[in-house]
Amino acid sequence: MLTVDFDRLRVGRRTRFIDVGAGGGRHSYEALRRGAEVVAYDLDEPELKSVADMFAAMVEAGEVPPGGSGRVQVGNILDMPYDDGHFDVVLASEILEHVPEDDAAIAELVRILAPGGTLAVTVPRWLPEAVCWALSDEYHANEGGHIRIYRADALEKKLVAAGLEATHKHHAHALHSPYWWLKCAVGPNRENHPAVKAYHQLLVWDLMKKPAATRLAEKALDPLIGKSVSLYFRKPVTP
Repeated sequence: MLTVDFDRLRVGRRTRFIDVGAGGGRHSYEALRRGAEVVAYDLDEPELKSVADMFAAMVEAGEVPPGGSGRVQVGNILDMPYDDGHFDVVLASEILEHVPEDDAAIAELVRILAPGGTLAVTVPRWLPEAVCWALSDEYHANEGGHIRIYRADALEKKLVAAGLEATHKHHAHALHSPYWWLKCAVGPNRENHPAVKAYHQLLVWDLMKKPAATRLAEKALDPLIGKSVSLYFRKPVTP
């Protein structure tokens, strides 16, 4: 389940790509399938061990084009061990809402991006996220949880102020918003609640089968209740 448009990111063979806050690696895997030189970067060492295992399995299965590579790096977004302008594409998906010092994190993302390169940032969209917060304190008030709700325009201004040019914006995962509202209404940790289980099965079925009806429905609903907003930026080329 991808939140960003990889064609818009122009990820291809030997693209230097970093997935900051990679988590389970869903975006890292897609970049590797396209032949990029991928770094999956996260604080969670056990999670990254699983990502590294999947990278190895993809290579063994012949899913990685020539020149593609994948490695993992444990680290903090506020102090990344890379030279200025090291990466062609920087992705930070669903991470900034967890970081208290978001301005410092943004500065690091911009610093490691090459001039002419692309940065994509995704965060929970304001309206669906605000509904979740209204329904449940437990949803966000926990260690490592969401500490703020962004308005897309305000976040875009932060990144432009950091030296980037905004190029595009879209929403994603509209079918997931009602799922999270339902979870918040019954209790975020009640995974076995019948209604939660039934909706989760629907989402898994949709992910696996990709039927035309639900694809069209989500496309129509994304501008209204898309769970995430994706923002794209370009770093200017300066003399």
